[in-house]
Amino acid sequence: MKLFTYFRSTASYRVRLALSYKNLAYKPHYINLRTNEQNQQYKETNPFGLVPTLTTEQGIIFQSLAIIEYLERTHPTPSLWLNDPFLQAQAMSIAQAICCDIHPLNNLRILKYLERNLGLSEEQKTDWYQHWIHEGFKPLEKQLSQMARNFCIGDNLSIADIYLVPQVYNANRFNVNLSAYPTIKRVNEYVLAQPWIRTTTPEEQEDAI
Repeated sequence: MKLFTYFRSTASYRVRLALSYKNLAYKPHYINLRTNEQNQQYKETNPFGLVPTLTTEQGIIFQSLAIIEYLERTHPTPSLWLNDPFLQAQAMSIAQAICCDIHPLNNLRILKYLERNLGLSEEQKTDWYQHWIHEGFKPLEKQLSQMARNFCIGDNLSIADIYLVPQVYNANRFNVNLSAYPTIKRVNEYVLAQPWIRTTTPEEQEDAI
């Protein structure tokens, strides 16, 4: 398998986490989002010009959630899916809240548009970013406070944790004050302490700058 990735890409980080947890080998191919490489020849691979993209023997898969579901179905052990249907639905609701409601509003291409097309200053862009993180983390903290222990859903690692960790990394990078979210912080720290995570972090990627 080949993974088209960028070290700071939140969505790519999710897939790296899933691959590492399942101990699956892959060949990384780095796409530099800062130099606009995603809108050049890479679009022949992924017409959306987004990372991650996973190439498999069967073909190409876009979007982190679809990639992770493919990995889960083809390599179900160890699993990121929870056996209890209700708990799995809760885990998926957390993952989707992050990837559908929180992350899109602070994606790099959105921030670039705010700056280049709408003329926002760096301070205004940061205010935008931090506002939408807080809008997403407030209800997420409430949800997690009701069901998290070591992980987002009790004591079982799930798709929810795979989505939480990159989003917290992203928030920390933009200096978001997370003091109001003790459960989010606690779960994030516990997941980051797992031994299989070290090679997945942005700082450990070959394209890290």
